[in-house]
Amino acid sequence: MTIPSTIHQRCFYHESREAACRCPICRRYFCRECVTEHDDRLLCVECLKTIVAGQAAPRGGVRRVLRGLLPVAGILMAWLFFYFIGRTLLLIPAAVHDGTVWESN
Repeated sequence: MTIPSTIHQRCFYHESREAACRCPICRRYFCRECVTEHDDRLLCVECLKTIVAGQAAPRGGVRRVLRGLLPVAGILMAWLFFYFIGRTLLLIPAAVHDGTVWESN
């Protein structure tokens, strides 16, 4: 999956204008007239209003927890994969390992 660059994006409010930046809070693209600098970041007007009003936008706490659980889930899946492969290999009769299963009577 490729991440689209700001060159190919258009302003959220003005379809005819090329996007100059992306708001880090709402993740939308905006032209130069629709953003303003606040705390060394370029924010859109709506996100700036919520910050000034003291009602900061949600930061995606669920997403942060899921990102933290992703390595644990990966290790668990790898362990389960190798566990079941080992259990399957244990079902092979010992005669196969000895080579006697191929001898004809």
